[in-house]
Amino acid sequence: MSYSVGQVAGFAGVTVRTLHHYDEIGLLSPGGRSHAGHRRYDDADLDRLQRILFYRELGFPLDEVAALLDDPDTDPREHLRKQHALLSDRIERLQQMAKAVEHAMEAQKMGINLTPEERFEVFGDQDPEQYAEETERRWGDTEAYAESQRRAARYTKDDWKRMQQESAEWGVRYAALMEAGEPADGEGAMDLAEEHRRHIDAWFYPCDHEFHQCLGEMYVSDERFTAFYDGIRPGMAAHLRDAILANALRKIQ
Repeated sequence: MSYSVGQVAGFAGVTVRTLHHYDEIGLLSPGGRSHAGHRRYDDADLDRLQRILFYRELGFPLDEVAALLDDPDTDPREHLRKQHALLSDRIERLQQMAKAVEHAMEAQKMGINLTPEERFEVFGDQDPEQYAEETERRWGDTEAYAESQRRAARYTKDDWKRMQQESAEWGVRYAALMEAGEPADGEGAMDLAEEHRRHIDAWFYPCDHEFHQCLGEMYVSDERFTAFYDGIRPGMAAHLRDAILANALRKIQ
């Protein structure tokens, strides 16, 4: 049996563009070609793709994935042992991140010091403090919350408008990047993830790459954040979460 690039993309939940890229860099070259020269993938190719996606899910750069898969001294059982160890490490890290999320939440809708008329002009019929009580109850004893309150209390109507404009323009560019089929670990997505982190750091509270990863996980675990980002472009919450992780890994290398 052999499969077309479109079929494999459907099986694996990746884009055709991603498979073409893997072929171009020699990470996953299909075992055959059709009479017309189109890529055809066999079962061995699918097995390799599965391992590629496993390591990518764990955040490994593509060059390291290639090194892991092409190591002549590593047999299939050794790969399974490595995967088990990596999964265990990932579980531990996610547990740590979950604890961190318990003490952190974007507080962009808190401490707004505007008149009723200014609030309506800036936010329309949306209530910027809809989750104020919940946020204070859950994160009121954290430094991030206190810092966000201090900053928000200083912002004028023009500050809030400028902040919203920056956020809206970022959303348009990220949606366009996704529409173009750019992968979450591509340079464009990672650059926009870094811009997202700097926006939070500049406007709300100090946000390093580790903290940014915690926020990324919250974007897919909290349905309200998921709805916000997916409202800009379906699938954006998960795509952004992955881009945040890829950007963090890029920065520490």
